[in-house]
Amino acid sequence: MSVNGVTSTQAASAYNSYTTYENKVPEDAKVTDTRESAQENSGVVYEPSTESKTASSAKKTYTPDTNLINKLKADAETRTAQLRSLVEKMMSGQANTYGKANDIWQFLRSGNYTVDAATKLQAQADIADDGYWGVKQTSDRIIDFANALTGGDPDKIEEMREAFKKGYAQAEKTWGGSLPDISKRTYDAVMEKFDKMAEDAKKTTAKAEEEDVTK
Repeated sequence: MSVNGVTSTQAASAYNSYTTYENKVPEDAKVTDTRESAQENSGVVYEPSTESKTASSAKKTYTPDTNLINKLKADAETRTAQLRSLVEKMMSGQANTYGKANDIWQFLRSGNYTVDAATKLQAQADIADDGYWGVKQTSDRIIDFANALTGGDPDKIEEMREAFKKGYAQAEKTWGGSLPDISKRTYDAVMEKFDKMAEDAKKTTAKAEEEDVTK
């Protein structure tokens, strides 16, 4: 395990989060959402159809969960700042090596540096299976962000999948090539979770249609 794994995962997930946030949140979405419980703040709003008062004909619309969006964004900013501080501390005694690189990504990608014991332990903890930048937590955050942005709208699943893929491609460009293994595994985990979301959405739709037919 290395600091490379930590920083590359950060690049892929953070870029995707911020790019998607800027492109998908409506301008009129406000941070002043005062709904008090998680159930009340699910982002789902029910609007009765004008044609019928029955539950089966109710129109379901979706709104961004601005509270969760801003919570995830603030958390990502804090953890990214901590990560940058960790890397800068590691680089402080290796100015000559860093000076030969064009940027921080080239420096890290080169692998031409040493890591002190404390930094190594912190990096290992961060990218461990249960670590903040590990595959599970990172992929879960990306899916949570997608759901918050769309309010859980199943029709937006593929759109969000494409946004994530574009973010990952941009992270590879920033990194200067293929990202390390942990980032690739995170990518696969996110794809699997999008697949499950799409499958569950189809089942829900099929069940609702079946119930309407039997009524």
